[in-house]
Amino acid sequence: LHLRNIAFWQDKMLVFDCIEFNEPFRFVDVMYDVAFTVMDLEARQRQDLGNAFLNTYVEQTGDWEGLQVLPLYLSRQAYVRAKVNSFLLDDPGIPPEVKQEAFQTAASYYQQAWEYTKPRQGQLIIMSGLSGSGKSTTARYLSHQLGAIQIRSDAVRKHLAGIPLQSKGKDEIYTPEMTQKTYGRLLYLGIILTKQGFSVILDAKYDRQQLRQEIINQTKANNIPLQIVQCEAPLEVLQQRLKNRSGDIADATADLLNSQVEKAESLTPEEKIYLKVVDTTQPLDTQLKDVICS
Repeated sequence: LHLRNIAFWQDKMLVFDCIEFNEPFRFVDVMYDVAFTVMDLEARQRQDLGNAFLNTYVEQTGDWEGLQVLPLYLSRQAYVRAKVNSFLLDDPGIPPEVKQEAFQTAASYYQQAWEYTKPRQGQLIIMSGLSGSGKSTTARYLSHQLGAIQIRSDAVRKHLAGIPLQSKGKDEIYTPEMTQKTYGRLLYLGIILTKQGFSVILDAKYDRQQLRQEIINQTKANNIPLQIVQCEAPLEVLQQRLKNRSGDIADATADLLNSQVEKAESLTPEEKIYLKVVDTTQPLDTQLKDVICS
């Protein structure tokens, strides 16, 4: 599933590979094919599109655990493209200028395959803030800048409940027990993926001290860098954003805001060590420079 096998034809996305006849090649781990697309986008210096594609795929499928094999697959797919281009160098029918281009392309892919094998230092970022405060928008911006995995609590909750992401969740998926399961899975995914070298953004309210402390304890135990990004905006702005929200998987509405304000627990002095406050009514790039560069 590299980019030469993806076309936009008659207003539709067309995916093809011409090996449908070969079942051992046709039926593979889907993450294996996802890696091909991500790798080829990165080879063309479109890390932003690779990140957007990857985050969309894992959010829609809930296969965040599958990311653990992604670095291996990325390296393997880059090596495949390098090898395919290398074959051209021994073909007597290929003009010298084409061979030179193939040589450079192969060398670039070999370098890319090697880069994927290098150990990486992951970091964990948790979002914090009321509904409508811009957590997901800020998390998405950070994920593109850092190449991070954005895990939204709304997606995790609905996958746990076994309902489509675009369906409105009923009261039973917002019980204390379900909320505990949701945040427990966020913590689990955040730790296993950062230990694999991914930067991960846990996109949730994190308005309770206990939930934040569990994150702090686990990151300390595993020597994982941590940042808390708290999104803020005036209450009337939050209300207007929630009233205007459409086409999003989040179910929160403006009538929940007062309850959230009452129940939110302030950050402790220990938590403030990791804190970056963001005013989401202002441009994000200047406010988040230190988060991106840390």
